[in-house]
Amino acid sequence: MSEDREEEARKLFSGPVAFRLSAPTLDDLPAPDVPEIAFAGRSNVGKSSLLNALTGRKALARASVTPGRTQELNVFEVGEPVRFRLIDMPGYGFAEAPRDVVKRWRNLIDRYLRGRAVLRRALLLVDARHGLKDVDREIMEMLDAAAVSYHLVLTKADKVKPTALATLIERTEAEARSHSAAHPAILATSAETGTGIAALRAAVVEATL
Repeated sequence: MSEDREEEARKLFSGPVAFRLSAPTLDDLPAPDVPEIAFAGRSNVGKSSLLNALTGRKALARASVTPGRTQELNVFEVGEPVRFRLIDMPGYGFAEAPRDVVKRWRNLIDRYLRGRAVLRRALLLVDARHGLKDVDREIMEMLDAAAVSYHLVLTKADKVKPTALATLIERTEAEARSHSAAHPAILATSAETGTGIAALRAAVVEATL
């Protein structure tokens, strides 16, 4: 990603960014009048921390105390006037959730992915300490089926040794190549150290153009 694009993205995210609403159904979402970027990931993957690092805010997105508790689409707006929206999808892979909750989650996400014309890209967050798990692959298949372009984003990259991280990136890239909607470039990030955040911002902005 070019330095110019990274600087453009930095300036944009340093401007107005605000929480708009939580939508329990698609009917509760704002009118589809600007591009949207969706964030998906297992419970406890560090989604809230990454959203806060991305936007340069300390408490824009708040982590749920109970994994899998949030079953709504949280909407954040970037820019004034609004340039695009960030859609924080509820975390998945929560073992303790009742079956009907899981079914409701899948229905909400599937309908959003297939029916939201302004959705430009999804960011699928994967914990760098664990790599892709079967539940992540299920979401990749949902994204492939919905023909939604997506980036695989490794979180907590600072918790992994550089050699292990390089191996994980190579392995993840190889797997991404077998998925029709996956972007070939893997983004490694750390909300704690700021690693990869500039590149992620640039990728988000580029996807909305």
